[in-house]
Amino acid sequence: MATLRSHARIQRSADDVWGVLAAPERIREWFPGVVDAQVADGVRTLTLRTGIPLIEDIVTLDHQLRRFQYKVTGPIPMKFHLGTMDVIDDPVPGGPSCLLVYSTEIVPEPMAFVFDGAISEAIANLARLLDAGELNPEPLTAPTIATGPAGQD
Repeated sequence: MATLRSHARIQRSADDVWGVLAAPERIREWFPGVVDAQVADGVRTLTLRTGIPLIEDIVTLDHQLRRFQYKVTGPIPMKFHLGTMDVIDDPVPGGPSCLLVYSTEIVPEPMAFVFDGAISEAIANLARLLDAGELNPEPLTAPTIATGPAGQD
């Protein structure tokens, strides 16, 4: 199993960053290559720029922990995948700040190469958009889909 981790310090409050991530369909606003995202019944379906769909089960959407977890279920052939985004409040002198940590566990290991580059680019893009005020957070309106540990739906 390959394990990946990317992170970014964002000069916004953790609540602001969570306001974007807690709405799973908003991924199309900050993840390059994602042109559409639909969420229904705990499943997020992405459409990639290439036209390929990516189907994900939402495992955890925890507003208290500010944690979002999902598993890619198709059509890419993977034995296991778990993506986790944590938003951690970490203010610095002079203004709000938080740390966004995006980790992924994936099998087969060669898939890690593909995911690592895309995720690193996406995290940097999200931080840039939020820091520049080009992506507006919204008040939390997304329902909690699941709050248990990964794999316990």
